Amino acid sequence: MYKKQIIGMIDIGSNTVRLAVYQITENGAFRVIDQGRWPARLSQKLTAGGELPRESVDELAEVLLHFKRICRMHRTTRIKAVATAAIRQAANREQALARLTEVTGLTIELLSGEDEARFGSLAMLRTMDVEDGFVVDIGGGSTEITLLRDRKIVSSVSFPFGCVNTSRRFGMKDEPVPPAVMERAVSELAAQLRSEPWIRSHPGLPLIGLGGTLRSFAKISQRSIDYPLSNLHGYEFPPLALENALQTLAPLGVEKRRKVPGLSKDRADVIVPGLLILQAVVQACQASRVVVCGAGLRDGIFFDACLPAEEVFLSSRQVLEDSIRNLSALYPTVPQAHLEQVNRLALSLYDSLAPEASLPPSSRVLLDAASRLFRIGSMIDVGDNADHTFYILMHAHWNGLGHREMLLTAAIASYKGPGAMRSRLVPYKALLREGDFERISKLGMLLQLAAALDRSESQGIASLDITVERSRQLTLSAAANHPLHVEMMEVETLAKDFKKSWGLSPVLSVSTLAPPPR
Repeated sequence: MYKKQIIGMIDIGSNTVRLAVYQITENGAFRVIDQGRWPARLSQKLTAGGELPRESVDELAEVLLHFKRICRMHRTTRIKAVATAAIRQAANREQALARLTEVTGLTIELLSGEDEARFGSLAMLRTMDVEDGFVVDIGGGSTEITLLRDRKIVSSVSFPFGCVNTSRRFGMKDEPVPPAVMERAVSELAAQLRSEPWIRSHPGLPLIGLGGTLRSFAKISQRSIDYPLSNLHGYEFPPLALENALQTLAPLGVEKRRKVPGLSKDRADVIVPGLLILQAVVQACQASRVVVCGAGLRDGIFFDACLPAEEVFLSSRQVLEDSIRNLSALYPTVPQAHLEQVNRLALSLYDSLAPEASLPPSSRVLLDAASRLFRIGSMIDVGDNADHTFYILMHAHWNGLGHREMLLTAAIASYKGPGAMRSRLVPYKALLREGDFERISKLGMLLQLAAALDRSESQGIASLDITVERSRQLTLSAAANHPLHVEMMEVETLAKDFKKSWGLSPVLSVSTLAPPPR
């Protein structure tokens, strides 16, 4: 049983102070309902003696009070605030934290580097299906690296360098960054990374990146190639793209960097040092690819503090399962029993017909997801359910599938025929591969047939025997609790389109079960 609550999470980072307001509903659904950010640059404000000046602490307090007012407006049941590297590294951290509490009334937890690595890894594990890999979280004043094997933390470390203090250390100001400075920075960063031999002991694993540097780079990369999705979570790129980005950005002064499409103005001065850190980590890990994780520290703390402990993901499959459950709970549009019946029927049809259709093994996972979400658009309008379902599934935050698989699932869930499907997919053609149109059509028609078999939404079919006759007739012999007049009409209506896709003509025959004795 879940407790309805609204929680504010404040992350006092070395570069940026961030707020996320989470809502948890009584049925267990959760989402972010508001968020805010402030480019505090705390690492830049540390004095030569390593102290955070009083005026900087008071400025930070005003930001926290602003975030607190936002939380009050949402009637949060509690606010959790944490501080990271800049305050952790400050010589006067106890006094700074005491002053912040005095002014704001907030109790602020000072996280260790190990805490940051753990929460960052938890955020990734609960939102991505990665089994093995490295996780890197590049902040303003520290960088955390974690090694995962079989979705368990094997090793982790926090280094005292981030994009802000690296910029300061190597004098990267408003001017272009000379190649010699970049070489010296990467060399020194690499030397620090060598202090942890396990980082170099697992070549070829993917590197999952958290933090503003990764998100900023992903935005730049997406804009440069006219990527059809704005979703950063799950976006991946080869290590060579990182080198190309540095060659483009480093020769520019900060003012010119601010005009680079996709790069926010307040990150223009720290993007190069951030990417240099990322480059050093990629080289040290010998990563095969880099994948962006849109979740971060706040999400990891939220998962740890607010969701039941038994929901810790033991398998990558559970990430998708939980996302489907969360979306269904956020948008309860039709009786769950109907969705479960359509799901069972769709998978039964798939298991009977797919072996001869040469469909990729992942097709069953996509049909499973689509058959549980195909009515989600009816929360906006029943008549245009297909259009709204496609839009929601392409723009809502759900996890466990890559961008292409998410697109295929949305197309299957909203399938109403090849013409409408091709029209919806035009903006996303860069993500598609050969055979995807046929795959969507086949799986979409299976879903259409499954939905027709429960058109009355009464779960009348108790069992279904599926037989492919030599005449290419698909005989569906249903044992039902009541006559299925509506279902028989629906199956007959879509028979012609089903045959075009599968080469089979579905025919529904029904035997009514005897009612139980009174």
